[in-house]
Amino acid sequence: MARDAGSFSTLPTALNAAGLTTALEGSGPFTVFAPTDEAFAAIEGDVLADLIADTDLLAAVLTYHVVPGLLPAGSVVNLSSAPTLNGKQMAISVEGGTVRVDDAKVIATDIQASNGIIHVIDRVILPEPIQDIVQLARGTGIFNTLLAAVEAAGLTSVLKGPGPFTVFAPTDEAFAAVPAEALAALLADREALTAALTYHVVSGELRASDVLKNTSLTTVNGAQASVTLDGQGRPRIADALILATDIAARNGVVHVIDRVIFPE
Repeated sequence: MARDAGSFSTLPTALNAAGLTTALEGSGPFTVFAPTDEAFAAIEGDVLADLIADTDLLAAVLTYHVVPGLLPAGSVVNLSSAPTLNGKQMAISVEGGTVRVDDAKVIATDIQASNGIIHVIDRVILPEPIQDIVQLARGTGIFNTLLAAVEAAGLTSVLKGPGPFTVFAPTDEAFAAVPAEALAALLADREALTAALTYHVVSGELRASDVLKNTSLTTVNGAQASVTLDGQGRPRIADALILATDIAARNGVVHVIDRVIFPE
């Protein structure tokens, strides 16, 4: 179906990898919101490779782009959402003549196929996160020192694993506030570095609301990290201010903190 539209090559490859080609060659009818090759290319290379290799996650993502039945452009603009084959609803919005499904712009419409309709979109839409914690941190650009420390401690593969984990992630500025000599010594001492980094990680996926239900959390280090509200009502973990919360990865959640925390 998408192959015949003439502007896609990654999408049919992904459909084949997920074992969905036969289904979408069936009688349907289907409405497919089809990402271009450029949309797939906008996903980081290793993230896309991991997605293609994970058939269950890939199938979940691809079926999120398909609506059962025929939904021409004239009908799409009258909707605020549509049910997908994934089981979840995709959001639809219209503003200034621009139609979006979730955060993707519809750039071409009503391409007819024998078993349905294709609308072309400019990005891959996601029903759930596809980046692991390491990929997520790398993509933000503010955790370079943390990622270097995780690599030095040999913990990268752990944070790319199934988890789930809750990571209280110090920014580059947080690491820069550690005296240079002390930071260099920490990075050179793998045992001490591991102890410090695992103090920033809690097993399981704790959203901000879950964190605030506790007065302390047991970290992967084994030590307790206190959870408090400061005088301004702002949440803190140990002595660090929590700057941003609930950044979702496929294997956990990241909360951003303003300083490196250490066990007693």
